[in-house]
Amino acid sequence: MKLNTINSRIHDPKIRPGRGIGSGKGKTSGRGHKGQKSRSGVAIKSFEGGQMPLYRRLPKRGFKNVHNQKFRTAIINVSDIEKFFETKKISTTEKINLKSLQNLKLVNKKYEKLKILGNGEVKNKINIEANKVSKPAKTKIESAGGTISIIK
Repeated sequence: MKLNTINSRIHDPKIRPGRGIGSGKGKTSGRGHKGQKSRSGVAIKSFEGGQMPLYRRLPKRGFKNVHNQKFRTAIINVSDIEKFFETKKISTTEKINLKSLQNLKLVNKKYEKLKILGNGEVKNKINIEANKVSKPAKTKIESAGGTISIIK
């Protein structure tokens, strides 16, 4: 081991197994002698010695509905939109909709609908086009002088 500084753990050289007897991890490379675990390509983590494994003893439950609209709707708070204005990712004059947010890479492309929630404060006039809007978000945007158009 090389001692470079007082805190030598940070500067210990990387162990390179299988590089000769002098390396300290030569010959068997720290795998012990013989046996299944000393070989490469061993996958025995879930093997229970012939006993029925736990993952096969437990019943299958449920399924994931790929058509669930809840998971295909992008949810954005009013505070997030304000942050986009502050960081100048969006200008106050342009119309905000799902396509524009996806083009600016602020929202993932997997989403098909946009929902606006009312968490936060609105300072700027916002022009939004969304599928759904919560009541607090609608009141906050309209009181700041913004407009909301809901897509059916």
